[in-house]
Amino acid sequence: MNFKALTARFALVVACALTMATPAMAQFWQCAPYARQISGIEIRGNANTWWSQAAGHYARGHAPKVGAVLAFSATSRMRMGHVAMVSEVVSEREVLLTHANWSRRGGVERDVRAVDVSPNGDWSMVKVWYGPQGDLGTSAYPTKGFIYSDHAPLNDSGDDTVEQAPRAPMVLASLNDTTTVSF
Repeated sequence: MNFKALTARFALVVACALTMATPAMAQFWQCAPYARQISGIEIRGNANTWWSQAAGHYARGHAPKVGAVLAFSATSRMRMGHVAMVSEVVSEREVLLTHANWSRRGGVERDVRAVDVSPNGDWSMVKVWYGPQGDLGTSAYPTKGFIYSDHAPLNDSGDDTVEQAPRAPMVLASLNDTTTVSF
């Protein structure tokens, strides 16, 4: 048996093992329940209602802050809107978001890039990292602004200890090519 065939069989066994283990640990997330859990902002209902529900209960504005939830407007492609928590402010016009149900249905993405592309720099229009493209998506999305939490964001286990784990480099590899790319 040659090396390529052995490598392909090994990859198949690993893939099968992962698909057997994953369902027990997997959870399908919608954006609103996930944002509520990690931000501590106690708003219920579809994401497109969060901005109006926050009025009188939470401070709202147009400047990003860690732990704030960015409320996306409903659009024809995103009828229920979207909400995502700011996990890091990179600059006045760039943040990292942690959110669910964006690039992969029901999946969670941590620390993905979002850029303010609004003409006035007021975060009313953003582009967001889209996993299948490996870059910012081609669409710009209207937003209503940021809903500010009155405490630190929660981690996945529901407590308020936020762990900033060091970011490991991502390595891409292919069975058909021995080239790896790190970034």
